[in-house]
Amino acid sequence: MHGIIHAELKKYVETKYNAEAWRAVLNEAGLGNKIYMAVSTYEDAEAVAIVKAASKLTGVPPLEILEDFGEFIAPDLLDMYKSLIDPSWKTADLFTNVEDTIHTVVRMKNPGATPPQLKFKRVGPNELHFHYDSPRQMSSVAKGIMKGVAKHYGETLSIQERKNADGSIDMRILVS
Repeated sequence: MHGIIHAELKKYVETKYNAEAWRAVLNEAGLGNKIYMAVSTYEDAEAVAIVKAASKLTGVPPLEILEDFGEFIAPDLLDMYKSLIDPSWKTADLFTNVEDTIHTVVRMKNPGATPPQLKFKRVGPNELHFHYDSPRQMSSVAKGIMKGVAKHYGETLSIQERKNADGSIDMRILVS
């Protein structure tokens, strides 16, 4: 997993709680004093362990943490990749172009990075279909990022989610 996720997890925990909470999460996760670099790649299992540890220590369910984390990192991701985002875009435009712009660059610049394939399809002026299929099964992060992007553009999302038999997720997204 791309190190930006791990680095942002640290920032998330320290912002929501404090630096001591981050150390407690790492200890609970069995990761000691691990340091994460945004430009490196790390095992997916470490991010999973961090989220499970945070859930155990806070009592917040893992899926809620992941979605809140996704919304939390959206502004940083938008800032990081602003040179790839057309200024005329709004929420739906960004979603339908993210794979061909941002994720293409992420994969080229960071060969070890494996962001999920994001399949958005516009089915109406304000309606999208999103298919999420990743072995990581972190659709809650994607959902949070989508909410954070919409907030950035002054829009809101209505998301209906359906889990498929193969573990993939389909979402109907209405942007307003």
